Amino acid sequence: MLRLDAAPARAFLDEADALDRLRPRVEAAHRAVLDGSGQGGDMLGWRRLLRAPNDALLEDLETTAARIREDADVLLCIGIGGSYLGAKAVIDALTPYFRAPSRRAGNDLFGEAARNAPEILFAGHHMSGAYLRELLAYLDGQSVYVNVISKSGTTLEPALAFRFVRRWLEERFEDANRRIVVTTDPEQGALNALRAEKGYKKYEIPPDVGGRFSVLTPVGLLPIAAAGIDVRSLFYGAVAAFERLAAPEDNAALEYAALRYALHQQGYGTEVLAVFEPRLAGIGGWWQQLFGESEGKEHRGLFPATLQYSTDLHSLGQYLQQGRRTLIETFLMAEHDGGDLRVPATEADLDGLNYLAGQTLRHVNRQAYEGTAHAHAEGGVPVMTLWMDRIAPGPLGELLYFFEHAVAVSAYLLGLNPFDQPGVEDYKRAMFNRLGRP
Repeated sequence: MLRLDAAPARAFLDEADALDRLRPRVEAAHRAVLDGSGQGGDMLGWRRLLRAPNDALLEDLETTAARIREDADVLLCIGIGGSYLGAKAVIDALTPYFRAPSRRAGNDLFGEAARNAPEILFAGHHMSGAYLRELLAYLDGQSVYVNVISKSGTTLEPALAFRFVRRWLEERFEDANRRIVVTTDPEQGALNALRAEKGYKKYEIPPDVGGRFSVLTPVGLLPIAAAGIDVRSLFYGAVAAFERLAAPEDNAALEYAALRYALHQQGYGTEVLAVFEPRLAGIGGWWQQLFGESEGKEHRGLFPATLQYSTDLHSLGQYLQQGRRTLIETFLMAEHDGGDLRVPATEADLDGLNYLAGQTLRHVNRQAYEGTAHAHAEGGVPVMTLWMDRIAPGPLGELLYFFEHAVAVSAYLLGLNPFDQPGVEDYKRAMFNRLGRP
């Protein structure tokens, strides 16, 4: 179960009873999420799908994923924003760092399904011609399946990538149409028209689920399942969090949202999500979109930034320690991270590290976290830590829902609609004007 240690951050509140006085507003925002009475209440499908799990859909996704694992060397996922960040975050967290020369001789720590999984690659999340050219060259000679993910089918980046990839696939595979899966709107959009012509396998994006909340729909679940990850455990981990976080008492998501809001009101402008385990860095990317698009409106909201320690302590550690005191820091940690290698002793001890001999790298990392958190708090940074039991599908599902619930409450505290993103359209209009779009 997730555990939030917020005591070091609470010490930075201007008034000791600030959270107590804020509690009625926090509980009102919480009720608005539960009953759909707040702004954007029609976009709470990410909660409704957990209230009534669709086991038949999960089974269908597992069946399609098993076929892809059997036939494919590579699954190429085409999408941008919420259409890929959630899947990539979970896949990065729950699959091996390095692929074995033969995918059937992988790491036993991740199970048979992961060992037999295809490589999961992504496209359509930017417009680099060099990337796309090299990607298609890399795919040549491999068995490739494609999952294109877009509600409208006309979002520029994935639509462009799919044009190139579809032509490439059709030139190389007689069964190209069987190798393409579309995840799109139930009825509308360009991909539905193309699917009617080509007969692609289709999964629906629920109309009441926005992109950044869609990781537990087919948007995220199909690529995650194709990677050999247990999507039922992931999904039902989120269900457990959904049920546990319904009550306002002892609710870590509400405490997190309240503390962020109180510090925001005191003038803090940035929240750093810091991880010590590199496989959790992708969660930071997903979290950035979730909080950036949900809160960054009307000149409000904390700017979400993510750092991977101890790597970034050697580049931004100086700023965290002594830069402008306008940021807060949330550590995302796992009690058990699999880092059980022990430091060997050497006879000469030239590097001076024999004092660590026999210690696990997990222990070393834990001390690095404790020292960093202490030093940053002493340096004037409000620090809190969100603890997971372990990095596994169930706890990851809990974590995803925790952040989704917290950001909805947090945005309501700011007086914002958590589920729209009107500013995104501004750059699109300017871009399309320059491109000469009719």
